[in-house]
Amino acid sequence: MQLSVPKLNSCDDCPIRYNAVCSKCEPDEMRELEQIKYYRSFSAGQPIFFAGDPLEFVGSIVSGVSSLTRTMPDGRVQMVGLLLPGDFMGRPHRETIDCDVVAETDIMLCCFRRRPFERLIDDTPHVGQRLLEMTLDELDAAREWMLVLGRKTAREKIASLLYMIATRMAKLSEKTGDEASFTLPITRETMANYLGLTIETVSRQMSALKRDGLIAFSDRRDITVPDIEALKAETGEEA
Repeated sequence: MQLSVPKLNSCDDCPIRYNAVCSKCEPDEMRELEQIKYYRSFSAGQPIFFAGDPLEFVGSIVSGVSSLTRTMPDGRVQMVGLLLPGDFMGRPHRETIDCDVVAETDIMLCCFRRRPFERLIDDTPHVGQRLLEMTLDELDAAREWMLVLGRKTAREKIASLLYMIATRMAKLSEKTGDEASFTLPITRETMANYLGLTIETVSRQMSALKRDGLIAFSDRRDITVPDIEALKAETGEEA
């Protein structure tokens, strides 16, 4: 399934304006960013980077979802991350990228040419501060995901992933309340790869969560969470 990609004319129209790397920028700083930014779109399944590629640009996911994977010498592939709207792609001051980045859905990126962006970080404290915050948030998320993959049951893994996506999407849309609805941006095969499960296990656990009233879906991709705190309780974390 493909997700719609928005058409943007300015930063004022951007759906991630207050969550992205530019969220703390003053108007004059935004004008500096405008000078080095451009938009790029990728279709679902299209590679954005291959490991070892020159890192010519960095940027933010405006819409859609991409996966980060690494390939071992014997050919085994492990998904190591998902990038959702608002997440930052690429690492300043690094010449190449260290993993494959693939569009799991149709994607729009707000890109910045890497070298000008690196200079801007030095000259624009608000950009550097926000990038540091996002890096620390990513570190916290990586530590949490170590727990998910290493200690949680299959049901808790599925619940954790759905809870993470639901809360991220709700934050972007600025929706509040006990209920959450979202379009699952990845396939069950991608979920299985990310969580270290089989597709059959993912399907069984999704059906079990639906049977227990924790989620609802009709077409397998449009998910409703009637009680977000009840779903959180299924992650093995405190509600």
